[in-house]
Amino acid sequence: MGTKAQRVLTVVGASLAIFFHGSLVFGLPGLMSPVWGETLGIGAGPLSLVMFFLLAALGVFMFFVGKWTARYGARRLILAGTLLAAAAAAMTAVVDNVWMIYAWAFLIGAASCFVYSPGINVVQQCFPHIKGTVSGIVNLTFGIAAAIMVPVYRLWLESYGVEVMALIAACLTFGAGLLGTKMIAVPQPLPVPQRASGKMASPTHVTTKELTPAQAVRTPSFWLLWVVWALMGAAGITMVTQSVRYGLHLGFGLAAASGILASFNLTNGLSRLASGVLSDRWGRKLTLALSFILAGAAYFILPHTTSLGVTMLLAAAVGFGYGTLFACSAPLIAECFGLKHFGVIFGLVFTSFGFVSGLIGPVATGAILSFTGHSYLAAFSFLGVLCLLSAALVLLVKH
Repeated sequence: MGTKAQRVLTVVGASLAIFFHGSLVFGLPGLMSPVWGETLGIGAGPLSLVMFFLLAALGVFMFFVGKWTARYGARRLILAGTLLAAAAAAMTAVVDNVWMIYAWAFLIGAASCFVYSPGINVVQQCFPHIKGTVSGIVNLTFGIAAAIMVPVYRLWLESYGVEVMALIAACLTFGAGLLGTKMIAVPQPLPVPQRASGKMASPTHVTTKELTPAQAVRTPSFWLLWVVWALMGAAGITMVTQSVRYGLHLGFGLAAASGILASFNLTNGLSRLASGVLSDRWGRKLTLALSFILAGAAYFILPHTTSLGVTMLLAAAVGFGYGTLFACSAPLIAECFGLKHFGVIFGLVFTSFGFVSGLIGPVATGAILSFTGHSYLAAFSFLGVLCLLSAALVLLVKH
C-alpha cells in the first residue's frame, strides 16, 4: 500500500463517493421547496427552515465523524454515509408534511458528514504537498454535482413524478458510493517536498505544530475561522434556497429559474478545484478573501437586474466564493493546527456552519423578505455584507 496509483485511486474514490451527496445537499432542497410549497401548501417561512435542519445535522455529526474516522477508518464511515444518503434520496418519494421535510433535510446533512470529512482527510494524507489541489478535486465533485444533476432531476420529476425520481437517485447514490469506497486506501503520508535551502516549496507549505483540539480552540485563528464559516457559509447556502424562488419572483418559469441554481452550483463545483490549485500558489487567505469580495459584489448587484443571463452570472459569482470556502478552508485548518487531529478540529470549526449559518442565512433572509414585503434589495444587501465581513476576517488568520 502507498503506491502513487493507490493514492490517485483514493482521490478518485473519495470524489466518486461524494458526488451524489452534493446533488442532494445543493440541488434537491432548492428544486423541491417550490414543489412542496405548491403541492403541500407549505409557506415560504416554514420552508426556509429546511436548510437550517440540514446544516444542523452537519454541526452535530461533523465533529463526531472526525473522531470516528481515526477509530473506524475512512472506508467504513464513507460506506455508512452512502447508505444514509441512499435512504434520504428514497425518502423524497414519501414526504407529505413539513416535519418529514425537516427530517429528510437532517438525514441528508448527516449522510454528507460521513463522506465529506473522511474523504477530505484521507486525500490530504495522500498528497500533503498539494493539499489544496487534492482537497479541491474532492470538493469539485461535491459542489458541481448539483449543477449536473438538477436539470436531470427536474426532467425526471416532470416526466415521471417524484417517486420515480427519488428511486433512481437512491440507486445511483448507493452504486457510486459503494464503488468509490472500494477504491479508497489509507496510505502513510508522503514527506512534503523541500527546496535545497530547507524551506518549503511554496508559502502554503508551512511547518505546523500538531495542536490538540483543546489547544486549537484557545487560539484566535480558530475563532476567526469559526466566524468566517458562519458568515460566508450563511451567504452561500442561502443561494441554494433562494435562487429558484428569486427566478420565479422575476417572472421566469421553473426551468429558467432552475438554471439560476444550476449556475450557482456549476461554479460552486468548479471553483473548488480552481481555487484549491490557486491557493497552493497564492496562499489560502488571499484566495479566500478575493473570492468572498467577488461574491459580495454579486449580491449587491443582483437586485438591480432582471436579465436571466446576468442573474445566472451573478449567482455563479456567489457560487465561486462559496466553493472556495470549502476548498481552501480545509487545507488552511490543516496548516494552522496540523493533520493529526484535523478531523476533530475541522468538525469543531464546522459547528458554526451547522448551527449558525442556517439561522443567519436562509432563516434570517426569509424573515427579511417577509418583513419587507419580498424586498430582495434588503435581503441580498444583507448577504453581501456577510461576504465582505468574511473577507476581512479571514485575512487576520495566522498559522
